[in-house]
Amino acid sequence: MAEYDTIIRNGSLVDGAGGPVVRGDLAIKGGKIVAVGQVDGHASDEIDASGLSVAPGFIDIHTHFDPQLCWDGYATPSIEHGITTVVTGNCSLSLAPIRGRAGADKIVSMFGVIEDIKKKTFDEAVPFTWESFPEYLDHIRPGLGINVGALIGHSAVRLYVMGSASQQRAATEDEIAQMCQIVEDAMTAGALGISSSYVDMDENGDPVPSQFADLKEKIALAKAMAKSGRGIWQIVPFFPDLNRELENIRELGDISLAAGIPCSLQPVLSSPTSPLAQEIIAELEAQKARGARVYGQVMPRCFDLNMRLSETSMLLFSLPRWKAIMDLPVNARAAQFVSQREALVAEMNGAVGMSSALPFLTVGQTIHSDNKQYQGRSLTEIAQEQGKHLGEVILDIALADNLETEFQLKNVINADKAAVAQLIDHPLCHFGASDAGAHITQFCGTGDTTHLLEHYVRESCAMTLERAVYRMTGQVADDWGLSDRGRLQVGKAADIVIFDPATVSVGDEEFVEDFPGEARRYVRRSTGYRAVFVNGELAYTPEGYTQAKAGRVV
Repeated sequence: MAEYDTIIRNGSLVDGAGGPVVRGDLAIKGGKIVAVGQVDGHASDEIDASGLSVAPGFIDIHTHFDPQLCWDGYATPSIEHGITTVVTGNCSLSLAPIRGRAGADKIVSMFGVIEDIKKKTFDEAVPFTWESFPEYLDHIRPGLGINVGALIGHSAVRLYVMGSASQQRAATEDEIAQMCQIVEDAMTAGALGISSSYVDMDENGDPVPSQFADLKEKIALAKAMAKSGRGIWQIVPFFPDLNRELENIRELGDISLAAGIPCSLQPVLSSPTSPLAQEIIAELEAQKARGARVYGQVMPRCFDLNMRLSETSMLLFSLPRWKAIMDLPVNARAAQFVSQREALVAEMNGAVGMSSALPFLTVGQTIHSDNKQYQGRSLTEIAQEQGKHLGEVILDIALADNLETEFQLKNVINADKAAVAQLIDHPLCHFGASDAGAHITQFCGTGDTTHLLEHYVRESCAMTLERAVYRMTGQVADDWGLSDRGRLQVGKAADIVIFDPATVSVGDEEFVEDFPGEARRYVRRSTGYRAVFVNGELAYTPEGYTQAKAGRVV
């Protein structure tokens, strides 16, 4: 009879604690790591990992896979990039608690505008057979192929308790008490923490419910969460205004100190005017000096975006006329783009906020033969050449392609790789601002783990393999309360990734049609991964997914 379920032999073990790589074996039994080093005995399955790295499964702390997990328990393509745990429910949005059909409709509408996940997808694949957060967790548990750390959304909780008043005023003492009970019940059922937002707007252009909460409410909820003995408070700050963002960070310090909890904000980005995000980092350090635990979240890739007038684009949110048309059904947009052309062009000439990045767009994929000449070219260059305004060029090219033209924003935000390397390695920044599962028609967030290994470890040598793995595993596991995983250590969960550090690579974005409701999304595939185990069961190999359902709510 075999002593172990699986033995991984002769691998280069990267322990997830930052220790030196050592060659050895690892044994798995009952979903746990039961031996590390030289393993004698037999197993039902053995893998020769000679020449390969063996590491703890990677953890993605900022995703929006909440709806996708209802039909895709593997959160594809996450596992293909060595990710064995995803944290959902960020940005104040979760799919529970839900009060009736009206509550579900409101959450769906917010997900649609904030996370770019369409109503048609929800209608086809998200049943809303639950009301409470524990019931939602019970719904997804049987189908999980990946581990899920589920945050409960502050906006969802406020909406459930206060209804429309959640977007009008501060909560009463009784309402705060009701919200605290919901949070306590969620934590008991396995929630990982709470998420909130200082910046997001709903489908009507109104601030989401969490923005109406006062500090008293936030501290009360944080304390309710902390009764469980763990929990993290995650937020999106008001990043369009640096001074307001710094105020948000200071408030996180207040919450952390009052409730004795860690807090996290996403994203911290390198920009042309602040390559090292100096002001943000300085404020994080100031909060540490106060005794607070406040962390930023960083990503390794350029924050590149794709824009199609047939889909959704955050680049157009600050342009009311453009956004109003983008909110229409696709088949009604072209006529409005034509009839409002003059006003649209004028509005774009005065672009502010994220829309100020529009002049940096280039032309990606096109459909009409007349547009092939523009592929790879800058819109600003084309406009100058043709003596047109930027908005005219966008409309002319897109209308010829039936609005399917792919416009690309590349190498603007997070483009300074040397600066990004410093942010990734900063002790007050966590690796993982991916936004995977959201904005799916604009970019693919999944793949950052592979990009870190490919570029920052192998190509630029900006980080050692040991350090990179620690940042993706042991560090976030410790700070986010995932104490049973994140290291190659006896007794820890057997979330394990085996990869070739010499060949691991992330592919280009592909625009695919594989979502319910006839929706499309960008994905990034990987190469160089030999095997990914989730709780001791083989979940992925280069041949594809194994259909194992070993994921858990963690």
